Amino acid sequence: MSAAWRALRRGEANMMTLIALGILVSYLYSVWATVFLGSQDVFFEAAAMLTTFSLIGHWLEMRSRFATGRAVEALLKLAPDTARLIRDGQEMEVPLSQVEVGDSLAVRPGDRVPVDGQVSAGQSYVDESMISGEPLPVGKAAGDRVTGGTVNQTGAFQFRATAVGADTALSRIVALVQNAQASKAPAQRLADTAGKYLVFVALGSGLLAFIVWTLLGQSVVFALTAAVSAIVIACPDALALATPTAITVGVGKGAREGVLFKNAGALEATASIDTVVFDKTGTLTEGKPALTDLRPAGGVSEDELLRLAASADQPSQHPLAAAIVAGAKEKGIELGEAQDFDSVPGQGVTARVEGRRVMIGNRKLMDRENVALGAHLEQAETLAADGKTPMFVAADGQLLGVVAVADRVRPSARVAVQSLRELGIQTVMLTGDNARTAGAVARELGLDTVIADVLPEEKSAQVKTLQDAGRQVAMIGDGVNDAPALAQATVGIAIGAGTNVAVETADVVLVRSDPASVAGAITLARQVRGKIKQNLFWAAGYNLLAIPFAAGVLYPSLGILLRPEWAALLMSASTVIVTLNALSQNRVKFAPAASAQPAPS
Repeated sequence: MSAAWRALRRGEANMMTLIALGILVSYLYSVWATVFLGSQDVFFEAAAMLTTFSLIGHWLEMRSRFATGRAVEALLKLAPDTARLIRDGQEMEVPLSQVEVGDSLAVRPGDRVPVDGQVSAGQSYVDESMISGEPLPVGKAAGDRVTGGTVNQTGAFQFRATAVGADTALSRIVALVQNAQASKAPAQRLADTAGKYLVFVALGSGLLAFIVWTLLGQSVVFALTAAVSAIVIACPDALALATPTAITVGVGKGAREGVLFKNAGALEATASIDTVVFDKTGTLTEGKPALTDLRPAGGVSEDELLRLAASADQPSQHPLAAAIVAGAKEKGIELGEAQDFDSVPGQGVTARVEGRRVMIGNRKLMDRENVALGAHLEQAETLAADGKTPMFVAADGQLLGVVAVADRVRPSARVAVQSLRELGIQTVMLTGDNARTAGAVARELGLDTVIADVLPEEKSAQVKTLQDAGRQVAMIGDGVNDAPALAQATVGIAIGAGTNVAVETADVVLVRSDPASVAGAITLARQVRGKIKQNLFWAAGYNLLAIPFAAGVLYPSLGILLRPEWAALLMSASTVIVTLNALSQNRVKFAPAASAQPAPS
C-alpha cells in the first residue's frame, strides 16, 4: 500500500498501484456489502489471498535478487577484519580500517593478505586463485607484489601497504560488480516504457470488464469480480523483472568467472560482437622476451652454448641479454664470471669467460670478428621469419651456435582464437610490431587478419575503419597506447594485469589476464541477451493474453479465473517463471570452447 501511495503522490501508476487497487476494491466492497446489504457474497478471502500471493511473489523476487548478489558477498568476505601492523618493531593487531598506505604489515602462515602491497622481507607462497583463477600458489619474495584477500600458505613475510580501503584491487572489483548490477541496460528502458503502458491497459481493462458485464445484465458482484481479476492478472511485475534479473545474474556469473562488466550496457553490447581485435604484446603474448631456441654447432652441447652466452651477457642491461641469462638460470646452469665486458651498440657484446673471448650478437658482429657462419646463417633466417630474434654465439673466433629470443605467445591465446572461431567471430591482430613478427604470431594462432606497423595514435582509426565497414568490434589491450582504441571500440576489453589507464577506459575487464576469457564473456553476454528476449516475450505475451480470460471472455468455461485470488496466483507464477529463467544462467557452462587444450607448437 505504501509503495502504491508513493507512486500516486508522484503522479505515477505502477505494479503496486494495480495490486493495491485490487485489494482495496475487494476489501472495501466486502465491508460495504456486509454492513449495508447484509450480503454473504463478499471478497474478504479474495483480498486476503491477493495480499498473500503478492507478498509471496515479492518474497521470491527478493530471494532471487539476494541469490544474484552472492558473488559480491563472497568477494566482500575475502578481506579480513584485522591486520598485523608493525610499529616501532612491535607487532599489533588492528582493525583493517586503521591501515594506511606505507604501513609495514606482517602475514603469518594461513593468514589472508589484508591489503595490496609489496613484500619487504621474508618469503612464502600465496594462493591467488581468487584473482588469477590459477590453483597453484605463487612464490613471493622481497620486491614482489601481493593482493588483498589472497591467502598466504606456509611461510611468513612482511610487506609495505601500497593501496588500502577502496583503492585495493578487491574493493575495485566489488565496486565494478555492484555498479554493473545496479545499472540499466538499453533493453530495460523499453521494458519500463511497456510496463507503464501496460498498467493503464490493465486499469482500462478492469473498467471495461465492469461496464460490459453490467450492461450484459450481470450482478455488480460478478462485474466487480471480473474487473478486479483483470486488473490483478495484468500486473506487469514480470515485465519489469525481465531485464534486470537476467542482467544481475549475468554480471554475477561473469564476476565469478573472472570477467567484470562495468555496466549493463557493456554486457548487452558484448552480445552483438562479431569482430575481436587483439593487441599483440602483453595480450596475445606474455609481454616480455624469453629464450625460445638453442641451435648448437657440431661438437657443442646446448648447455655449453647457453652457459657461455649467458655468462657473457650477465653485465648487460639489454632485455634480450636478460632473457638469455634468465633462461640459463631456469635450466639450473651455473654461470661463469664475465671479464673485459664490452657492449657494441647495434651489434652485440663481447666478454672474456673462463679465459675464452666470447661474442654474442648479430651478423654484423660476426662479420667484424671474421667468424664463419656457414649453415647457421640459414637457421637464423628461419628463426627470424618465425618472429624470433636470433643471435650468433662464438668463442675465440669459432661459431658455437645460435640462440633465439622472442616474446612468447600465451598458451591461452590459442584457446582464445579457437573459441572465437567456434562462435563465428572474426579475429584481428592490431600491433605496432613489424609485419614479419606479427605475421609469425598470427600464423601460430590462426588469426584471420593482421594489421601491423601501426603507430599508437593510429590504432583507434583502424578500429573505426572496421566499424565503418559494419563490424561490431571488441578491442582487447593492456597498455596506455591501447586506451584510445579501447574507447573507440563497440566494447573495450582490458587485460586485468594491464595499465590503470587501459583498465579505466575499458568496458570489460578480464581479471585473470586470460584472453581465453573473451569467448566466455561473449558467450555469457549472448546467453543474457537470449534470456532477456525470452523473459520479455513471456511477460508481455502472458499479460496481454491473460487479461481477456480474467475479464471473463471464456466464462463459464474458465470461470475460475474470475476470482481475484486465482488471478493473483497466476500473476505471481509469471514473475516466478521469469526469475527462474534468469537464474538458470548459473547452470550454463561459461565457455565450453575455453576448456580445449592448446595445440602443440
